[in-house]
Amino acid sequence: MDFEQFEHGADVGVRGFGATPAEAFEGAAQALFALLVEEPSRVRARVEEQLQVEAADLEELLVAFLNELISLADTRRLVFGRFQIEISGGFSKPFRLTARVQGEPFDPERHEFTVVPKGATYTALRVARDGERWVAQCVVDV
Repeated sequence: MDFEQFEHGADVGVRGFGATPAEAFEGAAQALFALLVEEPSRVRARVEEQLQVEAADLEELLVAFLNELISLADTRRLVFGRFQIEISGGFSKPFRLTARVQGEPFDPERHEFTVVPKGATYTALRVARDGERWVAQCVVDV
């Protein structure tokens, strides 16, 4: 999974890459949780959650998905490291994202974070094909 973070004023941008929009969304989720844990791929799969979001387009779908993850992590005190995403819809139907996410309870002794994400925003929002791969990015309010 390919992801990165980028600076944006006082906030942080998250960016994921993949062969499909779903893979790019998985990378964006990894970048989001890399704010909370040094390596999201090392988060243990002790808890599994299912979630579903809908939106009119892929950009709004990314913001809705990341905000759902932030809310779930905050209310349940969880960190996630594994994401399996399916995206359907489009054309005259809303886009629908169905995800299975796995993680574990936040443990300050194991999960060192630098910032706490408050919400995904529409700033620098982009979901598009970029050459051979897809990119999914936005700025996260911290």
